[in-house]
Amino acid sequence: MWWQTILLALREIRRNLMRSSLTILGVVIGVAAVITMVTLGSGATAKVRSDITKLGTNLLQIRPGQGMHGPGGARSTSDPFDLADVTAIEREVGGLLAVAPVASRMMQAIYGNQNWSTTVMGSTNEYLQARDWAIESGRTFTDGELRAGKAVCLLGATVCKELFGGQDPLTASIRLQKISFKVIGVLESKGQSGFGTDQDDFVLVPIRTFQRRIEGNTDVTAILVSARDGVSTEKVEDDLERLMRERRRISRGQDDDFSVMDMKEIVGMLTGTTQVLTSLLSTVAAVSLLVGGIGIMNIMLVSVTERTREIGIRLAIGALEREVLTQFLLEAVVLSSFGGLIGIALGLIAAAFGSNALNVPFVFNPGIVLIAFLFSAAVGVIFGYVPARKAARMDPIEALRHE
Repeated sequence: MWWQTILLALREIRRNLMRSSLTILGVVIGVAAVITMVTLGSGATAKVRSDITKLGTNLLQIRPGQGMHGPGGARSTSDPFDLADVTAIEREVGGLLAVAPVASRMMQAIYGNQNWSTTVMGSTNEYLQARDWAIESGRTFTDGELRAGKAVCLLGATVCKELFGGQDPLTASIRLQKISFKVIGVLESKGQSGFGTDQDDFVLVPIRTFQRRIEGNTDVTAILVSARDGVSTEKVEDDLERLMRERRRISRGQDDDFSVMDMKEIVGMLTGTTQVLTSLLSTVAAVSLLVGGIGIMNIMLVSVTERTREIGIRLAIGALEREVLTQFLLEAVVLSSFGGLIGIALGLIAAAFGSNALNVPFVFNPGIVLIAFLFSAAVGVIFGYVPARKAARMDPIEALRHE
């Protein structure tokens, strides 16, 4: 009986193919839009996580000042750190993998006839360890170079490309201001960060060299701290805040004149934002499913009116009300299910093209595909019930008299 009912439903849909196609258009658009939005949102979330991970694992950053304040996002100023603060952190805070002082400024890097405006950063080899940054060629700083403040440098991939093209930069010398620096290594490329900046556009020099020969002071503008695997970054953050308050002589009740930022908090904030936006866009897209359901109900009501005499004949020769109800309900479910399948295919194709255009990974989510299909079938049941019930409750005599 079920098979015959399904065949009857398919026959009626095929008889009015154009009308059936237009009927399911709303469901197709709704399902495709939901799948596209969710897939792109998942890809954007994955990209944010990946980009933040490129900054370093279990990474915390300490900066002078009380974070970002005011509508302009300005950081309140405070006294900078120094190398003694870095030594104190290494000595008194447990569970650390690396502690790296950082000081930087924008400068012109010059090699021969080529010049490039870039960030020159003073730090130590621990900076590379904290940022999980590998050397592509050459070597890192020696202890002697770090202690003596030698004029040596490591190049980011972008600076290497702009100054040297395809040439080997090792043992060559570049000029920063009027100081000649020997290139001893080139860093692997990390590409753009999640904030849209080029991570490879910098030159790394020993921190003492930067302080003595470039800035002329002993300031450290930031400290990067990387916790060991398995060590709670929350505990490290508490220990850092306690130590820095003590070293900077901040009394109880006074606000910190520094900020400790855990990269995990940034990951949570950014991924939370992308997930909220994805949910919002998906909800808006799902509204078209409601529109598609209304369209299915409208067409099914028209179909019931057109086939009143047919319904009367079926009821007169012994068809049960539930059989007529099932036939019309199945027609609505088949229509919406076809729309769901077509919408799934179009949604995945659109998501693949969108992921490529937006340069985010394509994250296939079988759960949302299944939910979208079941939801489209449910639309057929919900909006097809009223027309089916109307057909099943017809009076056979009145139906047979209908012209």
